[in-house]
Amino acid sequence: MKKKMDKDFASFRDPAGFIYYEKGRVKRRINSCYFKQYEHFMNSGLYDELVQLGYLVSHREVERNDDYITLEVEKIPFITYPYEWCFEELKDAAILTLNILELALKYGMILKDASGYNVQFLNGKPIFIDTLSFDFYEEGLPWGAYGQFCRHFMAPLLLMKYVDERSNCLLKNYIDGIPIDLANNLLHGRGGFTAKCHIKWHSKSIAKNNDHVVQMKQIHVSKSSIINMTDMMIRQIGKLKHKVVASEWEDYYQHTNYNEQSDKDKEQLVISYLEKVHIKEKDVVFDLGANEGKYSRIASCKKCMVVSWDIDFNCIHNNYMLLKKNQEKNILPLYLDCTNPTPDLGFGCLERKSLNRRGPVKCVMALALIHHIAISNNVFFEEIAEWFSKLGEYLIIEFVPKEDSQVQKLLMTRKDIFDWYNETIFDNSFSKYFDIIKKDNIKDSKRVLYLMKVK
Repeated sequence: MKKKMDKDFASFRDPAGFIYYEKGRVKRRINSCYFKQYEHFMNSGLYDELVQLGYLVSHREVERNDDYITLEVEKIPFITYPYEWCFEELKDAAILTLNILELALKYGMILKDASGYNVQFLNGKPIFIDTLSFDFYEEGLPWGAYGQFCRHFMAPLLLMKYVDERSNCLLKNYIDGIPIDLANNLLHGRGGFTAKCHIKWHSKSIAKNNDHVVQMKQIHVSKSSIINMTDMMIRQIGKLKHKVVASEWEDYYQHTNYNEQSDKDKEQLVISYLEKVHIKEKDVVFDLGANEGKYSRIASCKKCMVVSWDIDFNCIHNNYMLLKKNQEKNILPLYLDCTNPTPDLGFGCLERKSLNRRGPVKCVMALALIHHIAISNNVFFEEIAEWFSKLGEYLIIEFVPKEDSQVQKLLMTRKDIFDWYNETIFDNSFSKYFDIIKKDNIKDSKRVLYLMKVK
């Protein structure tokens, strides 16, 4: 009996081919309808230059016949989505896409689409993953993916800059990019010439009737015009800066109730727990509520892939900028609301995977986080434990008791209805889903650190 192919549903819309998985390896099937483009892509030198520059994942051909070609593709350690990126990550991905467009034109090809989902992060940098996005350039035709680029990159970047950085979360609702008319309404005149050119005037053009669209398609656009437009967008996006706003968590490390001894003891305990987990180079570690990545960097010493999640875009931005400054290759800062984690999205709820379905994850770290989920959001320990048990094999978690000053701050503005919030109930609740391997009091602190393994 023929084994069913493990297809990645994210590529189901592309007639040129699809991604599938085989024994942990990533394979790409190229259908015969794309053979001519693929051969030119490979033989022209475009593929070689893209890989050499670190712009595109590498591949090797493993099978070829009259119907299809099979490639084995360089594997991305952890798949992410644009609605999980901070401003600078989205900006870097946008500029990468435009740089690839210009390079493709040099070799007689063009990007036929400009989806944010064609970009992932590898070794601390954005990288293009879709070999089938390249088509032959036809003289006189405009760049057909311009509208998609504006929806996936220009609109969210301008909204994050001029309205609110959380605007990026709109991409969860609009997985083919934020509609230009919606972006125009939200910007409400902000964004200067860049917004006028790519959002306001673009929105008016879209709103016109079909006859006008047909006439626009008949306008001759030279290759040099496309290059000039691309250069302009690279400059415009390059000038956009992260919107600095005051946030609750940005200076968290300066306002903890740890003294030097307790802070050092916590670090040593985390290091010892990570040793017991036996993390390997290809493993993935989640750091939930990572702030600016202090403990993510401790975990990254194991050479594993550390996904550094936080809800505060300022913290994610600072984490990413530090990563770039230090050229760190195995940390990836991303946005996550633990009380509303990334769901399954797209057609059939299969195109974009939920957080739970993007494993396997070797270890989850949840340090100084439990009180924010439990008290700030009224979630019981057992529900938290059950969710954590679905994320990873091991759990390093810090219990913050009600007597702790950080918990007392949370209770200052609400009635204390949390009679269940204590260490005994915490232990009993988590023991239903985990075996407690180790438990240590953090010196000069009322906090407790745990190492657990899923049952």
